[in-house]
Amino acid sequence: MDTAFYQRFDTQLDELRSQGLFKTERIIASPQAGQIRANDADVINLCANNYLGLASHPAIREAAHRALDRHGYGMASVRFICGTQTVHKQLEAALSRFLGTEDTILYSSCWDANGGLFETVLGEQDAIISDALNHASIIDGVRLCKARRLRYANRNLAELEQHLKDTQDCRTRLIATDGVFSMDGIVANLAAICDLAETHRALVMVDDSHAVGFMGANGRGSHEARGVVGRVDVLTGTLGKALGGASGGYTSGRREIVELLRQRSRPYLFSNTLAPVIAATSIAVLDLIESAGDLRERLFANAARFRRGMTANGFRLVPGEHPIVPVMLGDAKLASAMADRLLAEGIYVIAFSFPVVPRDQARIRVQLSAAHTPEHVDRAVTAFAKVGRALGVI
Repeated sequence: MDTAFYQRFDTQLDELRSQGLFKTERIIASPQAGQIRANDADVINLCANNYLGLASHPAIREAAHRALDRHGYGMASVRFICGTQTVHKQLEAALSRFLGTEDTILYSSCWDANGGLFETVLGEQDAIISDALNHASIIDGVRLCKARRLRYANRNLAELEQHLKDTQDCRTRLIATDGVFSMDGIVANLAAICDLAETHRALVMVDDSHAVGFMGANGRGSHEARGVVGRVDVLTGTLGKALGGASGGYTSGRREIVELLRQRSRPYLFSNTLAPVIAATSIAVLDLIESAGDLRERLFANAARFRRGMTANGFRLVPGEHPIVPVMLGDAKLASAMADRLLAEGIYVIAFSFPVVPRDQARIRVQLSAAHTPEHVDRAVTAFAKVGRALGVI
């Protein structure tokens, strides 16, 4: 046995612990909700992607039970062999109608959707122009592609336009951006991006994982919220956040793109199909969202209430409207210590530090949910203020 190989890992892990960068997994002993059971205590959960509170919604749980009885547990196959049930095609059609696109293809996760996109539709004659703060799945997906790669500083439209000018000799240019940047809760300027794309005859791809289901008048996502429905060429997203919180992802857009992905996208061709129970229950989620205006209103009311309370107490937040609310702390050890103390106060949050965010930009990323009550929000602000004063943050 190569002991030096394993000793190297021990050294690296010890370094992570000493730097405050070691990540531990807390065990939850209840369904996902606004208040959960963790560490043998009931705590307010402020770090789930459960934006609409549907992860344990009674109607969604009932739909899942019915789907399990009707469709079975798994498919034991990839889609093109014997892994496509009627419910998969129904969900793809439902997502296309919801998003306002021509066609949709399902994946095991949005990570796979992004990982299987770029290398399939672009080649050496093309260029990808990607926002510097895009999700890791976009970054890794781009790395798999042979196209020319360019990066522009987060939301820097001048640099984006310069890259478009510098790549005029390329066959196709694709601008890739998050709809909402997950560590900051900032919505991309999609109207301006689409304007630039149209001026320079480029395409636009948006990962809308942190917007689909609750942003926009009908919850379609950031493209609806920013008035660019029909102007985005490719949308990717997840079923694992606002859309029920289970798992699964998709790519949605023009029919020709989706058809090529079915033929050539490696994560689609070589991964088991989405579990039928998730596919069927996701249809129920989309049906519920059509009449879920009250959930969206409650979500954004909770976010605004939390932002007001934290700002009044002197915390430094990333400004915005989104239910992702980063509480900026800078130091990784401080962020970790604050998260631990908040748990003792009954508030479940997680510290984010390098490499998830840039060095010296450690933070606690708070995520509000429609499952929270105003009392939950107020208790959280009170706990933050108590711990913040004790640690010298405010």
